Amino acid sequence: MQIEFNAKKRDAQGTGASRRLRHAGRVPGIVYGGDAKPQAIELDHNELFQHLRKEAFYSSVLTINLEGAKQMCLLRDVQRHAYRALILHVDFQRIDAAHKIHQKVPLHFVNADVAPGVKEQGGMVQHVTTELDVRCLPKDLPSFIEVDLKDLTGTRSMHASEITLPAGVEIVLHRGEDPVVATIVILGAGAAEEEVVEATPVETQITTEKKPAEKGEKTEKPEKPEKK
Repeated sequence: MQIEFNAKKRDAQGTGASRRLRHAGRVPGIVYGGDAKPQAIELDHNELFQHLRKEAFYSSVLTINLEGAKQMCLLRDVQRHAYRALILHVDFQRIDAAHKIHQKVPLHFVNADVAPGVKEQGGMVQHVTTELDVRCLPKDLPSFIEVDLKDLTGTRSMHASEITLPAGVEIVLHRGEDPVVATIVILGAGAAEEEVVEATPVETQITTEKKPAEKGEKTEKPEKPEKK
């Protein structure tokens, strides 16, 4: 997906300058990385806000148009206001088309409704992992990775190593790591076990309690010890 946005160079820096920019509907930011020095920038708040509403903006190679000079970059950080719909600051990293990059990519789960664990066993799909860190060339970076759940049953989980990846993309994992990305929880099994556990103490109580004496019925009195 090709996403391009505009920016201008920013000379004035500091808390006061950033506050004045925000009052004017602008967002302070920075572009760093590569062979060039870090460059302070400013962006239109409304344009940036609309881009940030798209999932692909966080995981795609972006093109920044900095006063006519275009360069590829990745979104690295966004600072937001605590309770207002206001972007306070953004960071972008320059990238080189010839070097591999690391980026977190969201997972899109498909065919959950036809998975045997859901359709035949009445289970519910649980998304354990929603994004993965991948490594690839900028041209191969996907906006998302599709995870097909059509063969998932209620007796097993799907791991990261089982995902079919796009060409040129590899998952970044630590040695021996293979995280679970999805599993199916069978709802009926837990309820049945809970019912059995709760019934056990009730039955024990009923069998150990003595039946109260009815009206007119003689009750047994404890025998007194014989005097010697």
